[in-house]
Formats: sequence, C-alpha cells, structure tokens
Amino acid sequence: MALFEGYERRINQITPVLEKYGMKSIEDAKAICDEKGVDVYNIVKGIQPICFENACWAYTLGAAIAIKQACKKACDAAEVIGEGLQAFCIPGSVADHRKVGLGHGNLGAMLLREETKCFAFLAGHESFAAAEGAIGIAKSANKVRKEPLRVILNGLGKDAAYIISRINGFTYVQTKFNYENNKLEIVKEKAFSKGERAAVRCFGSDDVREGVAIMHNEKVDVSITGNSTNPTRFQHPVAGTYKKECYELGKKYFSVASGGGTGRTLHPDNMAAGPASYGMTDTMGRMHSDAQFAGSSSVPAHVEMMGLIGMGNNPMVGATVAVSVALEQAMNK
Repeated sequence: MALFEGYERRINQITPVLEKYGMKSIEDAKAICDEKGVDVYNIVKGIQPICFENACWAYTLGAAIAIKQACKKACDAAEVIGEGLQAFCIPGSVADHRKVGLGHGNLGAMLLREETKCFAFLAGHESFAAAEGAIGIAKSANKVRKEPLRVILNGLGKDAAYIISRINGFTYVQTKFNYENNKLEIVKEKAFSKGERAAVRCFGSDDVREGVAIMHNEKVDVSITGNSTNPTRFQHPVAGTYKKECYELGKKYFSVASGGGTGRTLHPDNMAAGPASYGMTDTMGRMHSDAQFAGSSSVPAHVEMMGLIGMGNNPMVGATVAVSVALEQAMNK
C-alpha cells in the first residue's frame, strides 16, 4: 500500500529533495524527527484531524530538513518547512506553478518574526472559520514570540462584525470613516469575553476606503484574504490598495491571497471559466499577493485537487507555525 495519497505522482519530485539533505527515503525523515522527539504526524493531525496522510508526511519532510539545517529559531524552521511542502506539489499543478508550499513556509515565518506586529484576516461576513484559525495561530506563535502577535478581523459590514464578535467572544471595534477629511474614528470597543479570545479585535467596514483606513490604523504587517462572500467588493481591493499605499510609505506589508483554483468564477457569462482558467477572484489575488494559496480555506480534498496536500489552507498555516514552534523547543533543549 502507498505511504500517502498521490505517491506515484509526487515521489519523483520528493526524491531529489531527500537526496539534497542526505536522506534516502521519506521514512528517514521521520526517524530524524523522532530522534529529536518531535511528533510531527500527531501535531498536524491535531490541528486538522481529517487531513490526508500526505499532509503529515509533507510536514515530516519539512521538519527533517529544518533539523538537518540546524534551525534553532521557529521563523527559520518555518521557511525550511516550506521547502518540504513544495516538494509534495504535483508537477504542473496549480499549487506547483504558484509555489504554494514555499508561500506557506514564508507566511509561517512572517507570523513568528518579532517585526510582524499585526496579522489581519481580510474577509467577508462568513469569517467564523477564519476567526478560529486566528486564535490557534496566535496561541501557538506566542509560545516563542517575545511580544504577542496582534490579530484582527477586517470585513464588510458592521452588523456582521458585531455578531461574529459576540458569538466568538472577540472585541468588537466600531469605527466611523469621515469621507470629507479621509479620517477614521474609533467610536467604541466592546469585549465579549475576558480571555484570550478578547484579544482578537473585529472591525466591520462600510466599504473599501474604510477597510483600507482600518489597515493603516492597525498598522497591519501581514494579511490573508478570504475568497468567498465578497472577494471583488472588499477583500482583494482592500489588500491591493493597502499594498500600494504601504509601498508609497516605505512600509513592508506581506499580502497573502487565499482560496480559489481552476474554474473559480463569479459569473460564467463574463468571467473566464473551465480547466485553463483561474477565474476573476484568483486573477485579483495575483495582482497584489506575495504568496497565493490554492484551494479551500478548510476542505482538504479541494487543496489536494489543486496539487498540494490534503489539508485546508487555514489549518495549514496553523500546522506550519505549530511544527516550527515544536522544532525551536526541541532544538534548544
């Protein structure tokens, strides 16, 4: 029986990476991790229990490379893990073309570096899953960070932001944008819990201009877009506009475009469709992103279809951070 899904389509791309780092087989990678006491398989399964076997082995390869490279800092380990993930991409696939594995490694590294102060989920009003992911990522990253990572949600609609905050125990931040003088005012803040969930601040925007103003107000360093409810009305325009204005200000901003894949369209009559098309949502993502993911935020099979591994993109961010933190702790014992 094959060790993981799509073994025959992947192994020819994995073998050169193994050889590059002095390993003969994928089982050698597991032995290297075991020797350091890092249970990569169960860390990954613990984050998304329904993930595919190939996700566990991809992270095992990445972790083994990080150990071989003597990465003692989680941020360095995350970058190297990206190399392991990239090796698992099926040649010629959407994930392979976009270098999604490397993108995941780079995003994980950004979230673990001290210079990254604020991480934003740019999303439509469906952001319950994104919110849960944010909590897990921050909790894991803060184990090795000196200063806790600030996490915000920035989405379309003040009523939606209020409801999401209330249900999840976040802090709702009500804003008002003055269109005459281009100024953002924070009207009030209301925390719906007293625990770590209250540290997640949730903003609702009336439109793109207010969304961009919120990004500036919070000094967002890294963001990830959702790609579902309002991708062309809000998420992508906010990220793209903020990117341009950060460039003009000389500020570093790492933009990640999430979701989509072949045939992701908005309307079959005026947006390209079919197996050769990325659709309008992905086209917009390619215009502003430093890393672009492929496939669902949460559904393993859809990410697998895009040629990466069977794990949702949001859980994958969590897995990258969690495995990297475990490696830093193991390498510094």
